[in-house]
Amino acid sequence: MTERELVERVRLLGPDGRLNPDAVGWARRPLVDTSGIDGRRSFGRNKRWEYWNIATPTHILALTMSSLDYAAVHEVWVFDRSTGVGWGRSATVLPARDVLLPASLGYGQARARAKGLAIAVDELVDGTRLRVRVDSARSDDGRRAPVSFDVVATRPPGHECLAVVVPWTQRRFQYTVKDVARPAAGTVTIDGVTHEVAAGSSWAVLDHGRGRWPYDVHWNWGAGSGRSNGRTIGIQVGGRWTDGTGSTENGLLVDGRMHKVSDQLAWEYDSADVLAPWHIRGGALDLVFEPFHDKVTRTNLGVVSGSTDQCFGHYRGTFTTDAGEHIAFDGILGWAEDVHNRW
Repeated sequence: MTERELVERVRLLGPDGRLNPDAVGWARRPLVDTSGIDGRRSFGRNKRWEYWNIATPTHILALTMSSLDYAAVHEVWVFDRSTGVGWGRSATVLPARDVLLPASLGYGQARARAKGLAIAVDELVDGTRLRVRVDSARSDDGRRAPVSFDVVATRPPGHECLAVVVPWTQRRFQYTVKDVARPAAGTVTIDGVTHEVAAGSSWAVLDHGRGRWPYDVHWNWGAGSGRSNGRTIGIQVGGRWTDGTGSTENGLLVDGRMHKVSDQLAWEYDSADVLAPWHIRGGALDLVFEPFHDKVTRTNLGVVSGSTDQCFGHYRGTFTTDAGEHIAFDGILGWAEDVHNRW
């Protein structure tokens, strides 16, 4: 496929509230104005979220804050890599309230609050500050304890992201910004014990979403960040949900430069054994992903339901740039997921 690169700021919606065809394409910066995705039109189909994941040598941290028009859905998760124990707290607020999300990425703070949970995301001059407080998180083995973290995800000079508008129809579409390999530093505290989010070996990834979705969707997403062979590598791959739209969310970040992959990727994995190796390939990209942990989420609220296997592990692979440079990498920490939502 040939995808159009956006180089100037553009509005996601036209005057009629439908998808603006001039917004369809991809960009290296968050150029799309999404201020019309506010629940005032097409109520119930608007989906707005911020997801951040921070991978450190000792822990994996994640926060989700979202508004789905009729509900606000939030989650905080902290995984101790040495013990294999995760600590989490999720909240579904009906109707949606006590959540503030910027109209467009970078244009204001984000806040979410529910009983015993608070999330704050603030843009800085050269990065983003992520703060989380959970009064009583539950561990995989049934314990309860307070959990918090305070992390800054730096935005290095010249750092690029992958922003894509995916058009299903004029009424159903998604704008996604996947920002991988952001250097991170700060602290995480579990039950009064504070651990360092070590600068130089910790990485943050953003998934920013604004759109109007079909009710029933199945997707794959994979991301990873790290250093290999002296290069900073950021992996961003996706599948299923973009099929047939003319858009993909695939790219490889190398030393801050985003290399777009417009090929549809083949995802090969065993859905009955998701901890077995995955193979993701297409075009100039060839990845092997070897998981060590499956974060399982199952939700069934009747009309709204979801099934997620988010597997954490390490990537190795190869990529050839348009200029013919062959890049090999190994040991890139990240995740690959299989998600089916009715929402």
